[in-house]
Amino acid sequence: MPDEAAVARDAAEEQSAFAHPAVEPDATAAYGAHPDQVVDFYAPRGTGRPAPLVVVLHGGAWRAPYDRAHVSPFADFLARRGFAVASVEYRRGAASPIPAQGGSGPVAGRWPDTLDDVAAALDALPALAREALPAADPRRVVVTGHSAGGHLALWAAARHVLPEGSPWRRERPAPLRGVVALAPIADLRVADELGVCGGAVRQFLGAGADTGAVYEERLAHADPAALLPTGIATTVVQGRTDIVVPHAVAEAYADAAAKAGEVVGVTLLEEVGHFPLIDPAADACAVVAEEIAQLAF
Repeated sequence: MPDEAAVARDAAEEQSAFAHPAVEPDATAAYGAHPDQVVDFYAPRGTGRPAPLVVVLHGGAWRAPYDRAHVSPFADFLARRGFAVASVEYRRGAASPIPAQGGSGPVAGRWPDTLDDVAAALDALPALAREALPAADPRRVVVTGHSAGGHLALWAAARHVLPEGSPWRRERPAPLRGVVALAPIADLRVADELGVCGGAVRQFLGAGADTGAVYEERLAHADPAALLPTGIATTVVQGRTDIVVPHAVAEAYADAAAKAGEVVGVTLLEEVGHFPLIDPAADACAVVAEEIAQLAF
């Protein structure tokens, strides 16, 4: 268990990250009929040239109370750094409190809807961006995501190595410059063993995942650590003092990549926890922007 000082620090970092007012997008487009099947677009500030497109997948343990509004200041921060930004919403777990592993609260994820939405959004983005964000350069796309969104970013880049017959499989790699995953739930098996986010992994995998056969089958379709190598440049940015998604999860993913013959860059930030990575007021957020720029430009 984290000590009192670590818990207090995490709470202060979370409060700072969530203190910024939501930033309205320049445009919003739907990729489906459900109210959560939308993408917010932020135009690059201060440039008249085509800009790299950064796709942002928000975190929040795949749970309904956490939507894209909390990363809108981060999306605006990237736009002010000269990026075109597409912030993706997707269907998440139930909003009403229900019994959950480790206590009561909203359930994590909707199987298979969450993955359906991320796949559909990424497939629709080139056409949506041409219409809503003409300043975006479709030849320079980087996907980033925080926490559960980091899991989804890694998964979205690995769809071409999904098992044969998977409904989300692509026959070819997505045309991405790379992925920058921020404190990602990157290895679902290790995250489950550590009880990350109060048992969120089992909830995300849906009904029946508490049994061995269903759990293993769904991990094969949903766990980025099982979907390697991707052949797509990947960097993980992680706070060393993160007590929400401990850096052991990112290290397990990097180790799995190495065993598959692929190098994943891991940037460990000292004295940084979970939330500064998406907090425009934190130095860590500038590091994230630089990691994205190294792949995008």
